[in-house]
Amino acid sequence: MPGTTVASVSDIRDQSFDEFDALALYALLRLRVDVFVVEQECPYPELDGRDLEPTTRHVWIDEGGMPVACLRLLAEPDGSHRISRVATAADQRHQGLAGLLVDHVMATTPGRLVLDAQTYLEPWYVEHGFARTGDEFTDDGIPHVPMERG
Repeated sequence: MPGTTVASVSDIRDQSFDEFDALALYALLRLRVDVFVVEQECPYPELDGRDLEPTTRHVWIDEGGMPVACLRLLAEPDGSHRISRVATAADQRHQGLAGLLVDHVMATTPGRLVLDAQTYLEPWYVEHGFARTGDEFTDDGIPHVPMERG
């Protein structure tokens, strides 16, 4: 139901690629394409192969079996974990859903978390305990800043 606030953290799913059923996986990938490729007008290959890695976690909020917000957590070679592909459906924004996902990752992932935040979201990530670690850069025409926590 559009605009419904998540009732509890029990609506959060945390899965590897092989734990998805086909319909939920399709919906999650559709959400990411809608946000990153269509809405943000970034014609890049959304499917980069990292979704399939056995250590990749897909964290998402389930509403009626379908994702309304998601992020991807990658295990990096240096032992850190990278938050990426944070997306919320347009009709679900400003309800704290992305914050629930980030809080879940912070509570369930030991060690250092890193991410490349879109620059306008830097203050939001600072509120979640992240700090900027480098200079602004452009990725697919969008300004980003590297950040980390822990």
